[in-house]
Amino acid sequence: MRRMKAFPILAGAAGMAFVGGSVAVSGHLADAPNLTVQALRYALACLLLIVWARATRTPLRRPRGAEWLWLLGVTVAGLLIFNIALVHGAEHAEPAVLGVAVACVPILLAAGGPLLQGHGAAPRVLLAAVVVTLGAVLVEGLGRADTTGVLWAVVTFVCEALFTLLAVPVLGRHGPLGVSVHATWMAVVLFGVGGLVTEGPAAALRLHGDDVLAGLYLAVAVTAVAFLLWYTCVTRIGPGRAGLLTGVAPISAALTGMALGGPAPRPLVWVGIATVAVGLAVGLTARTPAAEPEPAPVLAGA
Repeated sequence: MRRMKAFPILAGAAGMAFVGGSVAVSGHLADAPNLTVQALRYALACLLLIVWARATRTPLRRPRGAEWLWLLGVTVAGLLIFNIALVHGAEHAEPAVLGVAVACVPILLAAGGPLLQGHGAAPRVLLAAVVVTLGAVLVEGLGRADTTGVLWAVVTFVCEALFTLLAVPVLGRHGPLGVSVHATWMAVVLFGVGGLVTEGPAAALRLHGDDVLAGLYLAVAVTAVAFLLWYTCVTRIGPGRAGLLTGVAPISAALTGMALGGPAPRPLVWVGIATVAVGLAVGLTARTPAAEPEPAPVLAGA
């Protein structure tokens, strides 16, 4: 029983670890045709997810009614605009500024997630979200930005939160796998059309070997695997507590940078890591409200 309870937490933490580790990898795509790379990334991820669905005999349901809008919202805000905000924000702000913006997401998820499920936020989880955010800010550090950079940072923050919040109403019927499949194929269409219009049909031929390797990592680990792990976590423990695990991403980014030959984290970063750990311990040991979702049957094969 304890293993069943621990699994969604480990899944969410692993998903965020992949996301954090992608920071260094994404740097290799600075000179690549971004929209085309993203379209190819999501196409491969979607294919892998569909293969996994068939292998595990997990049904993929066609969206109906308002579900189309929720899923499109996840794709437009959480994938399309989020990636655009990162690219343009990096031109006006240091990476730490965008990182701090994303680090504030646990507070919004802790407050807004439970409302979508029909109950109020848990004070203990809100407190934990503040602690996790503080720790993540210490890990990221504070950077410089002009007014435009600050605006893009705000957009990044909102889109990162919407990636989870807009999925909550459809996770019950479609499950983590279904939401991931629909979000990725929609992303292929959006990024593909944008790439054809702005970068041209031959953009893929301009990719270099390191671009392809970076794209493969983003497609497999950061999209196909991380999406499934993250939405599994949100389904099992709710968006409020799951949001705390976004604090793992900056820690993963810092440790990955060191593993790839970068300098060891400064003492303040280690303080931040310890603070995130305290926040996670406080929030993840909180009692789950009765309105939190039960494990969805569709996950049995996943």
